[in-house]
Amino acid sequence: MCTHWPTTRIEHVKLLGRIVATVFAIGATLILGVAGAGLYFWNTTAIDTTGQVTFDRSLQIPPLAESTVAEDGTRVFDLTMQRGTSDLGHGPDTQTWGVNGDYLGPTLRATRGENVRVNVRNEVGETSTLHWHGMHLPAAMDGGPHQSVEPGATWSPQWTIDQPAATLWYHPHLHGSTASHVYRGLAGLFLLDERDDPELPDEYGVDDVPVIVQDKKFDGTQLDEDGAIFANVGILGDEILVNGTPGAFLDVTTERVRLRLLNASNARIYNFSFDTGLPFDLIGTDGGLLESPVALRSLQLSPGERAEIVVEAPAGTRNVLRSTPPDLRADFWQTRFSGGDDSVDVLELRAADTLESNEPVPARLATLEDLGEPTVTRTFDLTSSTEINNRAMDMNRIDEVVVAGTTELWEVTNISGVVHNFHVHDVQFQVVEATGMPTDHPTLTGRKDTVYVPPGATVRLLMRFDDHTDPNVPYMYHCHLLRHEDDGMMGQFVVVGAEEVDQVGVLSVHSAHSGDGHSGEGHTG
Repeated sequence: MCTHWPTTRIEHVKLLGRIVATVFAIGATLILGVAGAGLYFWNTTAIDTTGQVTFDRSLQIPPLAESTVAEDGTRVFDLTMQRGTSDLGHGPDTQTWGVNGDYLGPTLRATRGENVRVNVRNEVGETSTLHWHGMHLPAAMDGGPHQSVEPGATWSPQWTIDQPAATLWYHPHLHGSTASHVYRGLAGLFLLDERDDPELPDEYGVDDVPVIVQDKKFDGTQLDEDGAIFANVGILGDEILVNGTPGAFLDVTTERVRLRLLNASNARIYNFSFDTGLPFDLIGTDGGLLESPVALRSLQLSPGERAEIVVEAPAGTRNVLRSTPPDLRADFWQTRFSGGDDSVDVLELRAADTLESNEPVPARLATLEDLGEPTVTRTFDLTSSTEINNRAMDMNRIDEVVVAGTTELWEVTNISGVVHNFHVHDVQFQVVEATGMPTDHPTLTGRKDTVYVPPGATVRLLMRFDDHTDPNVPYMYHCHLLRHEDDGMMGQFVVVGAEEVDQVGVLSVHSAHSGDGHSGEGHTG
């Protein structure tokens, strides 16, 4: 006996089969599409501009900032943050921000022991700040997120320069907007001198040259602020500016030239070397001179880090400073999409046929202060791209309380699997240990305020907090990949006297705005 399904049931089965086949086909198409897109981005993301850059513009040298000396001996600088337009290689109408100009700012210079006051006026039309990166100074003068400067207002921090000669810099630090404000052009150098500096190239702009390195992306004639694909590191550009100059060359006229390298990029990590294999002497890091020069052929800097090198380019030669793939010590995915496979040409050195003589680098440069033995150890886990110790930044929360006159050991571990570095305000630290690197590695032997922390690695940082106590105004510690900082990867600490520990509580985000800037408290108005 045969059983026949009704026609409608057979049609339903056929329809169901067609639906399953269609869904399968769509799913397979989507999978293949995603795989194809992933393969496309994988193959096209890596940047290589080596040998392709036309070096046809003379390197712009940021002017030294003018200053006056008040009756009480205070050196006074006047800075205005402003909007403008610049030619960054895509025509003259690129909208930019600058300090006392259209893009970047002048180089401030002061000597240890001097009192300085900086009148910072905000004319960009948005709230911003100006932070003195690497400077030892009172927290209320630091220019962090608590010292915001409103549009049309002037903030006048004042402090005494009390640290060794060094290459520092300044940039905005408004919470949530730091990346954008720096990318648009608000940045500049702040050089510190000492009266007994060793004999080194020191003629600014001639044999002592600032090299502010930034990568940019463009959308037509305008800066593109879109972040990198498949990685939350922030902006990774395919064009390099040095001091705001695209395709920059430097005419070298002396036997030795001192380059003050600053990685002022938002996210890119550079591995600097010369295309000719030319060696150079590393003489200084973030916090100042090394004890002795070290001969190198490559040097890696993460965002915010600085280095001073002395180069001897043979007469009549051309040598290209470039960045080859940095050692991020990350997995293949993070490496590719965080710029770890990129190579870019940066700056061409054109040595004259006849070079003026200048003194060789001394064998002894500085004596580094003994920071003492730590009495406190603190642990910081970089837990994501938005958190440290599983907490996002809170302007009203004090995360750490430090007692002045003590030496501490900060253990920083990157458990996130993502590329990070770590910056501490107010102090210059000694790297006593770093996973995967020898303790005598040249780039770690000097004083620093910013250090790269690869995924899975731990760095141990020794630092001393001597003075500038304030239970109400904090300093910051954070990742200096600026998108991470903006997204919450930052914490706050106060330095207090032993008798002030119990006075630390919840902050008001406006707590740093009281007082008169000329008396040392900072002001807006």
